[in-house]
Amino acid sequence: MSEKQYKDESEMLYQGRVVKGMDFGKPEAMPLFTTAAFTMNSMTEVKNAYANGFTYVRTSNPNREALAQVVSFLEGGEKSLIFSSGMGAISTTLMTLVGPGDHIICNSNIYGETFDVMGKLLRKFGVETELVNFDDMDNVKNAVKPNTKVIYSEVCANPTLNMCDIPAAAKIAHDNGALLMIDNTFTTPIAIKPIQLGADVVINSLTKFMNGHSDSLGGSITSTAEIIDAIHPVRMLTGTPGDPNASYNMFKNFETMYLRVSREQASAAKLAKALEDHPHVSKVNHPSLVSFPQHELATKLFRSNEEMSGMMSFIVPEQEDRFDDFLSRLHFAHYAMTLGTMRTTLVHPCTSSHSHMPDADRRKMGITPGMFRLSTGIENVDDLIEDFYQALKAFD
Repeated sequence: MSEKQYKDESEMLYQGRVVKGMDFGKPEAMPLFTTAAFTMNSMTEVKNAYANGFTYVRTSNPNREALAQVVSFLEGGEKSLIFSSGMGAISTTLMTLVGPGDHIICNSNIYGETFDVMGKLLRKFGVETELVNFDDMDNVKNAVKPNTKVIYSEVCANPTLNMCDIPAAAKIAHDNGALLMIDNTFTTPIAIKPIQLGADVVINSLTKFMNGHSDSLGGSITSTAEIIDAIHPVRMLTGTPGDPNASYNMFKNFETMYLRVSREQASAAKLAKALEDHPHVSKVNHPSLVSFPQHELATKLFRSNEEMSGMMSFIVPEQEDRFDDFLSRLHFAHYAMTLGTMRTTLVHPCTSSHSHMPDADRRKMGITPGMFRLSTGIENVDDLIEDFYQALKAFD
């Protein structure tokens, strides 16, 4: 998406905002509706509110609806729902799409808590999940069963950045009557629109790059109107709708999304190459690098090396007694259990997201005790490179 296209689309969304028949006029800023409920003075009003308006905050809210319409427009889907978190979006959607006896094919390179939803939560309800390496799409094709209902992957895996060939996965899913569900959190619709490549359902943890300020929690699901309308009542029953205050805040922060995310993705490509050239770094995972095993696939799915992902991971010597020195030397980057913020952040997967996995299993995924996951912020990229180079002296 070009800057002009993003600007034109954004203006279409913000000018004369009308949500479910409520005309807000042309406010310079989206109003915040803090009310828990809306009042009516007649049964006619009640019926109209249930059909087209707002009644109770868990059911519907103008801020949440406005944000959903923006997400739908950016992702290129028919309709979206806003949830309390990315995990709320994932779990509620899967509880809607699958039931006892159904089968899910899930990328084995997947976020730890998504793995737990598949392997622990859904298992209690008789849903079978099969973990498959999506690096070879024949693995996915061979895993399909008559009861396969969903094929699930991230665009770029957390934390190894392994990619999913979305068009190939979509063909496998659709040839077998299944749905393809894709997590776009690491990449955002600024870099890629999975629905245009064949995905049926797209999830975003809005908390991360799309919001970008680490000040609100939320998630989204974008799909067809039919699928979204099926998820909506389950979202109400499970109590996972997004908070109006968070939706209001994100709606505001979305105005700078293109500027923030474009800079973060371009800086990530440059920082990844600089880290790869450092003698204390044995490996860097970022799709822009020629050394990345799926670089050819990346060049097909993304527009350029500078428009891929603000995320990467890198591996330093497994000298854990030097990790404190390494982290304390950093001036710009800091350790934080989040990503996609305007500041560069790091986490240690073996201590956090993948701590529950045996070391041998982690190593099979390419996750070693020397791996750090990095989310690039909007700082000057040359400053970031200099900062990491001086911090890596901890391993001299």
